Amino acid sequence: MKKLAFLKPVFNFMAIGLLIMTLSRLFLFFLFKDRVVETENYWYIFPIGLRMDLILLSYLSFLPALLVTFTPNNAIKFVNKILPFYSFLFLFLILFVELATPDFVKQYDTRPNKIFLDYLIYPKEVVGMLLKSYLTSIIVTFLILGVVLYFALKKGKVLFHTHSSDYKFKLLLFPLVLFLLFFGARSSLTSKRPINASNAVFSTDQLTNCLGLNSFYTVAFAAYSIKNEGNTKMYGKMEEAEATARVKKYMDVTQFTDPAIPFLHVQTPDTILKRPYNLVIFLQESLGAEYVGILGGKPLTPEFDKLSKEGLLFTNLYCTGTRSVRGIEAVVTGFLPSPSESVVKLGNSQQGFFTLAEALKRKGYETSFIYGGMSNFDNMASFFNGNGFEDIVDQDDFDADGKKYAFKGTWGYSDEDLVVKANDYFKSKGDKPFFSLMFSTSNHEPFEYPEGRIKRYDQKAATVNNAMKYADFSIGKFMEMAKKEPYYKNTIFIVIADHNTRTFGKNLVPINKFHIPALIIGPNVPKGKTYDQLASQIDIPPTLLSYLGAEFETPMVGRNLTKIKATTKGRSIMQFNDINAFRIEDQVVIMQPNLQPLQFKIKNDTTLIPVKLDPELAKDALAHVITAGNLYRENKYKLRDIKKKK
Repeated sequence: MKKLAFLKPVFNFMAIGLLIMTLSRLFLFFLFKDRVVETENYWYIFPIGLRMDLILLSYLSFLPALLVTFTPNNAIKFVNKILPFYSFLFLFLILFVELATPDFVKQYDTRPNKIFLDYLIYPKEVVGMLLKSYLTSIIVTFLILGVVLYFALKKGKVLFHTHSSDYKFKLLLFPLVLFLLFFGARSSLTSKRPINASNAVFSTDQLTNCLGLNSFYTVAFAAYSIKNEGNTKMYGKMEEAEATARVKKYMDVTQFTDPAIPFLHVQTPDTILKRPYNLVIFLQESLGAEYVGILGGKPLTPEFDKLSKEGLLFTNLYCTGTRSVRGIEAVVTGFLPSPSESVVKLGNSQQGFFTLAEALKRKGYETSFIYGGMSNFDNMASFFNGNGFEDIVDQDDFDADGKKYAFKGTWGYSDEDLVVKANDYFKSKGDKPFFSLMFSTSNHEPFEYPEGRIKRYDQKAATVNNAMKYADFSIGKFMEMAKKEPYYKNTIFIVIADHNTRTFGKNLVPINKFHIPALIIGPNVPKGKTYDQLASQIDIPPTLLSYLGAEFETPMVGRNLTKIKATTKGRSIMQFNDINAFRIEDQVVIMQPNLQPLQFKIKNDTTLIPVKLDPELAKDALAHVITAGNLYRENKYKLRDIKKKK
């Protein structure tokens, strides 16, 4: 065994790494035990987890193995300075992301992923939220990290020091060491492809599956995948022409106007107005249907419920994703969801990408985005500025105008302040047609809002239920103020959620958590009516255009719900992390990366019954994702270029 002493740094690195990730997995298992044990063969998470941990550690051990093998004995001092640093760095990172995992899983129902990286980009907002909502977890995390760092610096170096050994013996042994590490990293001698996260999928419960992974892997994979923005081939391949044809058959359009922009078509209203109506979208942060009284949720929205008698309420509407940028993508651009990042954050869509703002701007509208927080969050300002939004009003404008506002919290000014600012802004437009996107903040953790506005639903002030009540209060206040102004009679309003709060559940895609409210109010909009057919968030933008009294040319694939035939089957598309769900009435096809699609019958939003896969429906599902990638990469989701006058 003395001859193998030179490999001690590699053995210790792998042993400590396995210990950290195994203890973390055990902790997560007991933390979510009530749910996990409901999954058949739930104990698979441990052998799968061991396999995934060994894959990670084998990859990370290649460099130490090379150093301890090929470094001459007279240069060991130099190597013994590198190895402890390398080992401590990666073990510390592994420990850090595992310590961050429990709270992340509670919030997002999966291990840390691209969202984890996104939040690191916006430290001001995120640190404030974490300190107010997860202070205990932060203290415990830093205490553990501090203790580990102390022992690492005090006594840890010796664990990762190599020793001199017969050089010839090391060279002879290296092929075996290399084979073992290669086998550990590939985890197979027969598979043509390396093992990946798909190999951890053994159940229909997303959370249980992810426990078989480790968080360093999921974060590293998310970082690696950034380079593949716009890549939608993880579910399969399809020729562009076939994908386009399959998507078009779900549209309520028969004539397309430009072969170079495959979905471009003209949308004509029943009546053309000399002065088209204004459009105001009030996008609500995290207002899922489960919080809306009139949709069968908690009694938290008396104002919204009351307003529903004044317009058209969508009772069976489903959002496209779980992040605000995905909701913005759907409501403002009508773009198809995909496993890629939202187009709000992708590089190729920062200019010349279709938005309602660009379409309305070409019709003479003044366009704006009004937000109580910092508009650079999630790259919103860049995307809006390059795609038709002329004016961006955000926290800096609130700070600079010298007015007294009700409340400024972690994420910016309160919803109440937002609606006051927006109302003043709209009044200033006089008789000019305008389009504005208002985006709320109060529903976001740590759920801050001014005192004295609502009767609390929960005794504790900072809860999601109380924040929802306050958001509803602000919706009511906005409409009350607007009704007193001249612009009201010429404006189409919509109140709609971007997504729900925590999206979790035992199914691969927790469909019930994608149910959101939407309410359209304005001239010529039916009053006290409901639209009960299944619909998607991407159907909302074309539906809104139909009420404005102007003709528009758009590339949107969503449906104008005011014109759709009663016999047309409802459709919704949902993206849950890297899982896509394509739903037609009570049938849903679920696609996972590098796996065969699955089909379920929806008994209700929380009960999915496996059924035989319909190959045509599966192809339609794939076509929608493939089309999203094609449109993005080829810059074909846009309006025609404006011809410059000579």
